[in-house]
Amino acid sequence: MAFEPYNDVILTRDVPERGLRAGEVGTIVERHVAPRLPEDGYSVEFFDMIGNTVAVVTVPASALRLPTPADRPAVRALSA
Repeated sequence: MAFEPYNDVILTRDVPERGLRAGEVGTIVERHVAPRLPEDGYSVEFFDMIGNTVAVVTVPASALRLPTPADRPAVRALSA
């Protein structure tokens, strides 16, 4: 599936090295086409609830999905 720039997406797997968990919402920043790889990659920016960037990661398309009407936002606090 191809995702459009600036659309919101949901992470479908944990990215522990960046402190991200499956279910977090991010915004597509850039699409990376790799002709010899089986799927495209995407740079996705994740924010906290007041708009600060938490992480920008590049993941394969299979690590993302579009939001649906069944999705609800949730908040988790990070321990220091």
